Amino acid sequence: MYLAQGWTGAKLSEICAINPRVDKTSIDPASVVSFVPMPAVEAGTGKIGVNETRNFEAVRKGYTPFQKGDILFAKITPCMENGKMAIVPELASPYGFGSTEFHVLRPCNDIDPRFIYHAVSNRAFRFHAEHKMTGAVGQKRVPAAVLEEHEVGLPPKNEQRRIVEKIEALFDEIDKGVESLRAAKSTLDLYRKSLLKSAFEGRLTADWRAQNPDKLESCEELITRAKHEKSKWHRVALEEWVQAVEDWQSDSSKGPKPRRPEHNSPSVPLTSKELDPLPRIPQEWVFLRLSDIAAVSSGMSVSKSRKPEIPIDIPYLRVANVQRGFLDLGEIKTMKIERSQFVSLQLRRWDVLFNEGGDRDKLGRGWVWECQVPQCVTQNHVFRASPFRHNLEWSKYISRWGNSFGRDYFEKGGKQTTNLASINKTVLKALPVPYCSVAEQAEIIRILDKCLEATDGLESEIEAAFTRAEALRQSILKNAFSGRLVPQDPNDEPAATLLQRILAKKASHNPYRAKSRVSTA
Repeated sequence: MYLAQGWTGAKLSEICAINPRVDKTSIDPASVVSFVPMPAVEAGTGKIGVNETRNFEAVRKGYTPFQKGDILFAKITPCMENGKMAIVPELASPYGFGSTEFHVLRPCNDIDPRFIYHAVSNRAFRFHAEHKMTGAVGQKRVPAAVLEEHEVGLPPKNEQRRIVEKIEALFDEIDKGVESLRAAKSTLDLYRKSLLKSAFEGRLTADWRAQNPDKLESCEELITRAKHEKSKWHRVALEEWVQAVEDWQSDSSKGPKPRRPEHNSPSVPLTSKELDPLPRIPQEWVFLRLSDIAAVSSGMSVSKSRKPEIPIDIPYLRVANVQRGFLDLGEIKTMKIERSQFVSLQLRRWDVLFNEGGDRDKLGRGWVWECQVPQCVTQNHVFRASPFRHNLEWSKYISRWGNSFGRDYFEKGGKQTTNLASINKTVLKALPVPYCSVAEQAEIIRILDKCLEATDGLESEIEAAFTRAEALRQSILKNAFSGRLVPQDPNDEPAATLLQRILAKKASHNPYRAKSRVSTA
């Protein structure tokens, strides 16, 4: 470890009490005390958002005690990785209590709490602590020993103050820039929503319709064309199924019989109650259900207990792969399925994907499949809609609608529980979709692609700026804890002397405690 002039090395346990005990018998049982649950600690800011109070009797057992000036360190994943650390502010009572998932660090006299906070909350230390966590996956915790044994560079008392003041001044400037970036990102989100709203209300192509009346169709013609596209698709699907059955029979009928396509049955017309909340569309347009323009299918459940007669190992898409407006194909898993089921499960080029749900933000989100992975299927939590008109722009149109106006429809029609929501195939098939002429639909996607591409480019620049801001913070902290952020003052009391005084005071309270070594620059 590099130590600047006047600095010394010290373990955190030498300059802080780790999880100090509190004499609870000195607290009035009828008193009200401050309480800090884990959600109240803001990630990455060092602040406690809400200062609750509870009766002492309700928290005296099973909760972590602390006092003003202590540092709360979230020890459990993912809170620790997210930087849920805070300095305890003024309390409504001498002691406060909080989640058992906090470690508490109480700096000794002449150790600035803000210096300790930055020492344990910076990304470098959290990365170190993450690799020392123990316990089951998803519930790993940082042992207290990791904090106790961690060695930091300790500057003189006055330099601690100068370092913290410099860090906070620089961080304030970064925060102002980050706030401007957030405002810009929020403006982009509003622009996207406004653009999509204009597109699906027909305002985006109002001038185009006025200039191209010969390319428009009446509502009756649109409905007739949709029926024709559906009938044609079903004829082809039925022929493919007949061929699949013949192949299955020639293979000694091993495994389940290939699935027959659904019957080409008309959907139930949209009711006035369903139409009322939908946007007003041009008179040349009409609303149809998703089942009128696409075949909706579900995927295959993942099961290790499945014993296929003729197994094939197939890549599949999970909910995590299907994002809103794009596909994340960084990790593709595989599962074994029956070979005879592959034809009916296989994703086809320009299928439109819809997530069944889970967290509310996942409900109905999706994008268009372009055969990025050969011979791929979907898990049962990902639906696919195969448009009867085989056209990339048409698939994008359906997906853009589902990701914008469709969100409200899915939330109203889906099954709701606390923080979770899901849709079934029936709800998805009934999704109303605005249907217009082929030429106008292509024009809508052309404009949307152009505008959204520019918007995505701006957002990428904003995200890059966020990354640079965070990298700058870490660079500041690295310089701070190596003695390069502020100049050293030769008139300051050396940190070695400060540490010896702290250790001597500890030894006087505990004569059996062994003195720790002191390393100086």
